[in-house]
Amino acid sequence: MGNHTDELAWAAEHVRITGEPVARARPWSTVLRLPTPDGPVWLKATTPAARAEVGLYRVLAARAPEAVLVPLARDDDRGWLLLPDGGPTLRDGPPEQLAAAVATALRIYARLQRAVAPAHAEVLATGVPDATPAALTDRFDEAVAATGFDDDVPRRRALVARWAAGLTDAPGADLVTVDHQDLHPGNILRRGPRFYDWGDAVLAHPFACLLVALGGLARTLGVAPDDPAVTRARNAYLAGFSDLAGHDDLVRTAETACRAAVVARALTWHRAVGAAGPEHPFAGAPRETLATLGNPSPFDAV
Repeated sequence: MGNHTDELAWAAEHVRITGEPVARARPWSTVLRLPTPDGPVWLKATTPAARAEVGLYRVLAARAPEAVLVPLARDDDRGWLLLPDGGPTLRDGPPEQLAAAVATALRIYARLQRAVAPAHAEVLATGVPDATPAALTDRFDEAVAATGFDDDVPRRRALVARWAAGLTDAPGADLVTVDHQDLHPGNILRRGPRFYDWGDAVLAHPFACLLVALGGLARTLGVAPDDPAVTRARNAYLAGFSDLAGHDDLVRTAETACRAAVVARALTWHRAVGAAGPEHPFAGAPRETLATLGNPSPFDAV
C-alpha cells in the first residue's frame, strides 16, 4: 500500500478494494485508482493549496448534482475525496465531434454556474479564492508579490482596475459564481456531460470561465480563438445568459472577463506549482501568465 496507508484505510470504510491501487502524484494532489467489484473509484488526496476542492464538492453536489461527480465520501479536514468513475472525457472522443461536444457542455456549465451563484458565500467559505471583480486588484497585487513579477506593473494594475470596474456594472455582475479555472476538454466527462477536477476553482464573474474553456478548445483543435468552431461554443455558453442582455453586450462582457481572468489564472498556476521547485516543467507558468496581461488576446495566457 506504499505511503498511502491512511488514505486507503479510509477509502476501505466506504468501498471494497479488490486489488492494488495505481497512484499518480502531482504537486497539487495525488490520485489513486482503486479497483472495486463495481468498477474503479478514485481517491484524491489534495495538498493544502488545493484543499478547498473537497468542500466545494459539497456545494456542487447540492446545487448541480447532475453536472458533477457526486462524491462517495469526503474528508474535509484531511483533504480527501472518494469519487466514482466518470468514464471518458471529451478529449477521448472523436476529434471531429469535439467542437460540438464542448458547445453542448458549455450550455450545461452555464446552468451549473447559475445554480451555484446563490451559494457564492458558501463557495467562499470552503476556501475557494475570491477572484470576483471587487477583489481583482487585490488578487493582482497578490500575484505580483507571489511571483516577483516586475514588468510594467503600474500599467497592468491600472488595466486590471479598469476591467474590474467594467465588470462590476456588466451583465452577470450579480451572478458571481464558480469558475472552474481549468475547463479544457480533458476535464469534461462525456457522460452527462459532467465536470470534474475542481482543484483550481475560484469565485469570479461567470464569464471568466471562458478564458480556459475557449483557449483550451482552440488549442486542442489547432485553430485561432476567433475560429467559428470556438465562437460557436462561446455563443452556446452565452445563450445561457440571454435574459441578462443582448448578444453583443454579452460578447463584450465575455472579452473583458477573459482579460481580467488572467490574474486568477496566474495565481492558479502559483498554487499548483509554487511549492514544486524551479525544476518543475511549469515552474515559470505563473510569471509567464502574468506577463500576458494586457496582450491583444487574453488567450495567450492559456
